[in-house]
Amino acid sequence: MNYWLFFIPVISAFIGWVITRLAIKMLFHPRNPKKILGITFQGIFPKKQPEFAAKLGKLVNDEFSFGDIEQKITQPGNLNEVMPMIEKHVDDFLQTRLTKEMPFLSMFIGNKTIATLKKTFMEEIRVLLPEVISQFAGNLKKQLDPEQMITQKVAGFPPDKLEKLLNQHLSGELRLAKLFGALIGFIIGVIQLIITLLMA
Repeated sequence: MNYWLFFIPVISAFIGWVITRLAIKMLFHPRNPKKILGITFQGIFPKKQPEFAAKLGKLVNDEFSFGDIEQKITQPGNLNEVMPMIEKHVDDFLQTRLTKEMPFLSMFIGNKTIATLKKTFMEEIRVLLPEVISQFAGNLKKQLDPEQMITQKVAGFPPDKLEKLLNQHLSGELRLAKLFGALIGFIIGVIQLIITLLMA
C-alpha cells in the first residue's frame, strides 16, 4: 500500500485554505486593472465600487425622508423639551437685555407687563416653531441631495482603508472562513482517498 495516499486529505485541506485566502484577497486586489495572458484582473470591490456607491446612494435616498425627520422634530414631546431653553432666553431678553438696550422702557414696563409679554411671546413661538422647522426642512431638502452625497463619498472611499477596517473588525470571521475552506478541502481529500483505496 502506498502510504503517501494518506497525505491527500492534508494536501486538500491546505489547497482549500489557500483558495479561501486568495478569494478573500481578491475582494480588494489588484486595486488597479492588470492584464495577465490577455485577461484583465481587478479586485471585486475596486471594480464594482462606482456601481456599489450608486446603488447604496439610491437605496439611502429611497429610504431617507426629510418628512420623517420633520415629523419627529415637530412632535409635541420633542418641542416641549426645547421650550424651557427658549423660555429662559425670552425671559433673559425681557428682563435684562431689553431694559439694557432701551433703559427708558424700564420706566413704563413693570414685572406684570413683562410676564404678559413673556406669555404672549411663548404662545407665539409655540405656534410658529413647527412652521419654521417645516420650512427649514423644505429648504434643506432642496439644497441637499443625499443620493449624490453618499454616492460620491462611497465612490471616493479608498479601498485600502476599507480592507483595513474589514481585517480589523472581521478578523475572527475571516480566520473562520479560511478554516472552513481547509475543512472542506480536507473532506474532499478524505473522499478522494476512500475512492482511491476502493479502486486499488
